[in-house]
Amino acid sequence: MGRIIAVANQKGGVGKTTTAINLSASLAIAERKVLLIDFDPQANASSGLGFDTDKDGSDNIYHVITAQAKMKDIIKKTELKFLDLAPAGRDLVGAEPELVSEMAREIRLKDAVSTISKNYDYIIIDCAPSLGILTVNALTAADTYLVPLQCEYFALEGISKFLRTVELIKRRLNPSLSEEGILLTMFDKRNRLSFEIANEIKSFFKDKVFRSVIPRNVRLSEAPSYGKPVVLYDINSSGAISYLNLTKEVMENDGKSKTRGQQISY
Repeated sequence: MGRIIAVANQKGGVGKTTTAINLSASLAIAERKVLLIDFDPQANASSGLGFDTDKDGSDNIYHVITAQAKMKDIIKKTELKFLDLAPAGRDLVGAEPELVSEMAREIRLKDAVSTISKNYDYIIIDCAPSLGILTVNALTAADTYLVPLQCEYFALEGISKFLRTVELIKRRLNPSLSEEGILLTMFDKRNRLSFEIANEIKSFFKDKVFRSVIPRNVRLSEAPSYGKPVVLYDINSSGAISYLNLTKEVMENDGKSKTRGQQISY
């Protein structure tokens, strides 16, 4: 049964989808069977892998959680042998109001994932940048959550609200939910402020922070426009190398205690 990791942060523009795509692809390169679930109405994880369900008219994750399709029927193969995608479309934005009055609305994704989880080593969920019913569904379905946190001035803004939501979900819906870790993103080694903020985050979250740090990188930004993860676009780029290092840490955490907490160095 696959380990389910929700990549979540209520703030947008923090590298959440970039992380979901490239962690999934890097795990696939390591020959782990991976399913990436695009659970964001912006559908950027889908387009970042070269898929557009709004154009081709195929069913997507919206149709699954509204009981119009089965999970196994929407899954698409990607360019990487070990990576599959459950795509999203713009219609996913309608799921929140549609599910408000539905029974067991918080477990729609969990029920869907349970039908296919035995086929994968990892299931990565790219969450919407909100704390609405879609994110609640993702965290209820997940074993762990990974929070991308950018190395910028407002990095900690809103994170306390997100963590309070996690605690509520643990108490009411998913007692076994635990942190995968905090991932520092958008680090600029030319900017002293990035070092200061990174160490402040490290001091605050301590061993919850991954050793790997994701830099600002042109190749990372370019790759989605080609419908590719960065490891296929430019595996020698600093962005690709950083995500490969993150993947090693995630794989180390399988059944093992966390080995974080070292002083940040770059």
